[in-house]
Amino acid sequence: MFAGIDLGSRSVKIALMEKDRPPRLQKYDTMEFYRAHGKKVSGKFMLDVAGTGLPGAGAGITATGYGRHSVKVRGARVIPEIKAHMLGAIHLTSLADFTLLDLGGQDSKVALVRGGRMVDFMTNDKCAASTGRYLENMAAALNISLVELSRHYRSPVELASTCAIFGESELIGKVVEGYSIPALAAGVNHSIFKRILPMLNRLISKTIVFTGGVAYSEALRLIIAEKTGAQVVVPENPEYAGAIGCCVEAMR
Repeated sequence: MFAGIDLGSRSVKIALMEKDRPPRLQKYDTMEFYRAHGKKVSGKFMLDVAGTGLPGAGAGITATGYGRHSVKVRGARVIPEIKAHMLGAIHLTSLADFTLLDLGGQDSKVALVRGGRMVDFMTNDKCAASTGRYLENMAAALNISLVELSRHYRSPVELASTCAIFGESELIGKVVEGYSIPALAAGVNHSIFKRILPMLNRLISKTIVFTGGVAYSEALRLIIAEKTGAQVVVPENPEYAGAIGCCVEAMR
């Protein structure tokens, strides 16, 4: 049994894998998970996750994610986030040549994969304006669900702000001006695309594998395919790519 844990900013994802068997997947709210399983040990915040179904220490736990530098997982080996997501994408799609686009809760990553190896990558963890947190804030400002937000991509309202905080103020201003919810939602989705486009342009391929929680957005998938001309592949359970990649690394 191999266990992978992705310490995301919004949720903790866990994958349990055995060779030639589908993974068992679990997800927890990050703060609730830390409260339930974390404690200070010798001045460091330590997670003891045996109660979640992971094997005990020494049984193949591999960790990655947004919190991997500040949170220690007892008995776990830690690998870089971009590597974990690449390995997970390869495992989920069986592709060897593609551009990986991973949009998480608070960061975005793009990697160029050739022959099953990462040859270049870019990350943006300084701004939340191209992440799931931005989409959550915009959906709340529009008083709609994330599912509803992800349906709209046609006739977008132009949103000029490149900051998540100022973007919310701009969106509220557009509401006051009388723009429709579908047009505003489409504008939000197009604004996400505009922020990730420079990274995609530098590391573009004929195929883009889209992972992370934001990959559930049908609107964003369609925008990316239309604007880049690439085939956009969203694997099953895209938000678990990092946790699955941790298991793949352990099995190797």
